[in-house]
Amino acid sequence: MTFDLWLTFVAASTALLLIPGPTVLLVLSYALSKGRAVALASAAGVALGDLVAMSASLAGLGTLVLASATLFTLLKWVGAAYLVWLGIRLIRSAPAAGLDVPGSADIGAAGVFRHAAAVTALNPKSIAFFIAFVPQFVRADAALLPQFAILTGTFVGLAALNALAYALLADRLRRVIARPAILTWITRAGGSALIGMGVLTATLRKATA
Repeated sequence: MTFDLWLTFVAASTALLLIPGPTVLLVLSYALSKGRAVALASAAGVALGDLVAMSASLAGLGTLVLASATLFTLLKWVGAAYLVWLGIRLIRSAPAAGLDVPGSADIGAAGVFRHAAAVTALNPKSIAFFIAFVPQFVRADAALLPQFAILTGTFVGLAALNALAYALLADRLRRVIARPAILTWITRAGGSALIGMGVLTATLRKATA
């Protein structure tokens, strides 16, 4: 994997992780009700959940690459189109009202860890997203295991840092994301990033074909 490709993956992953989704809302919920005491538990749970979901996705991708390079190339085209579609859908779903962060039940750090891991890992959309997202940064003609290890380690690390940042800055972030204009801008920016990534990868693939 080239350094430029890795940097592109880092930029795309960071943009996507910043979008307030179910996992972020869960982290905020626990942080607001229990304070910073559960910040590390939340981040660790998110990291484990992403590791499980991403590993499952990459296991399937690895099998597909070994079975047929043509099918893998087709998957990358379909994945690029899916990212564009997902970006358009995200932009259109940008909320017009403020975001209400729910409270959480009485639960300890271990429970927060388990809940965050389960919500992150068992979300079917996560696995579908990884199947569409990760192949854009994988070269079928190179060794897969090192690429998978780099991509997984990078994304899981970024996801953990993102969750930890949300948890530690919960008080300030709650006021920010509660403002309709801010949340709408964040959502639309994330959707635009998805569209741009899908178009860019499709364009580069066509140019090198």
